[in-house]
Amino acid sequence: MADSPDPRVTRSREAILAAARELLREEGPSAVTHQRVAARAEVGRATVYRHWPHPEQLLTDAMADVPMPFFLDPATPVRPWLERQLRVLADQLALPDVLAVTTTLVQGARSEPQITTRRDRLATTIGQQLRAALTLAEQAGELQAASDSRDAPALMIGPLLYRSLLEPGPVSNDLIDRLLDAAGTWTTDSPIENPAYEAPHPPTTEP
Repeated sequence: MADSPDPRVTRSREAILAAARELLREEGPSAVTHQRVAARAEVGRATVYRHWPHPEQLLTDAMADVPMPFFLDPATPVRPWLERQLRVLADQLALPDVLAVTTTLVQGARSEPQITTRRDRLATTIGQQLRAALTLAEQAGELQAASDSRDAPALMIGPLLYRSLLEPGPVSNDLIDRLLDAAGTWTTDSPIENPAYEAPHPPTTEP
């Protein structure tokens, strides 16, 4: 009969994953480091390394059940809010651990069904959140959309992935402005932030 797993090992692994997910949800991928996860989980850093020798492995597992905190809870005026979101996303994609996970999701998805599922779930969630923000901009009178909203992730996020994976280099603020312009025509004077506007909630996806 196979040996039962040590309950202490199981508990420490679950605590580490829970801590990684919390940090991912609160601050994004760059927060998921061995040091910060160990502190949040109240375990030794060596314990985290024992379960996940490489940071990208831990980040990949944490991402399995946590939607990325990008394009969540949009606020008016939407354009400057989106500009900040794209800036954060571009900076995160430039980090080695995040780049390693992104590469795994893109390359590994061809042969590993589990990674394919994670990639598709991530793409669906981020796409829904971005489209919800653009819908809010239209409702607020800030934006006259230029194309089908289904194309928005490809037009606005796709170039950031290209710069991260194929042409590594800094993402300028000018590039981010051009990505925003791809969404359509923005009004010259953005409306004052209005708490009456409520962002549409993207539909939930089954894991």
